[in-house]
Amino acid sequence: MTFETWLLFLLTSTGIALTPGPNGLLALTHGALHGNRRALWTICGGVAGLVAVMGLCMFGIGALVQRSALWLTGLKLVGGAYLVWLGIRLWLSPPIVLDAPVAGLPVRGWGLFRAGFLTAATNPKGLLFFSALLPQFLSADRSLAGQFLVMGATYAVVEFAVEYLYAAAAHRVRPWLARVGRRFNRVCGGIFVTIGAALPLR
Repeated sequence: MTFETWLLFLLTSTGIALTPGPNGLLALTHGALHGNRRALWTICGGVAGLVAVMGLCMFGIGALVQRSALWLTGLKLVGGAYLVWLGIRLWLSPPIVLDAPVAGLPVRGWGLFRAGFLTAATNPKGLLFFSALLPQFLSADRSLAGQFLVMGATYAVVEFAVEYLYAAAAHRVRPWLARVGRRFNRVCGGIFVTIGAALPLR
């Protein structure tokens, strides 16, 4: 992976991580309920689950790419269209409303870790999302394992940092999302549309 490609992946990962998904909302809830230190278990579980899904998608895609480079081009176009569709849906979606944390959530460290991991690993949308995103940055003539290490580590660091910020600022982020949620959705939706439209043309 060239430095320019990695930098583009870093910027893309940051924009995606800032969009509150199931793991970000779980970290936010656990941060409000248990404090940001305890929520570290949740965050680590979520990041581990996302990297596992990412690896599953990447090596599955890699098997197709090894058969024919045309697969990579096709996956880029289909993936780009899917990202545009996600962006349009996010643009039109109502603001996120975060209810008060529910009592009875796991309080032990491994329980929080498991909750984070399962939230990421069992979300079918994660498979679809990474299957659409990763081909935009894969190179057919480079080591798949090396690309996975770079992209997996980059995404893990970005996701960890963003989820920790959510958990640490839980009491401030909840009312902020309620106040500017629609504008936030439009910004994030615009990011997805731009990514989906621009990356396949590189």
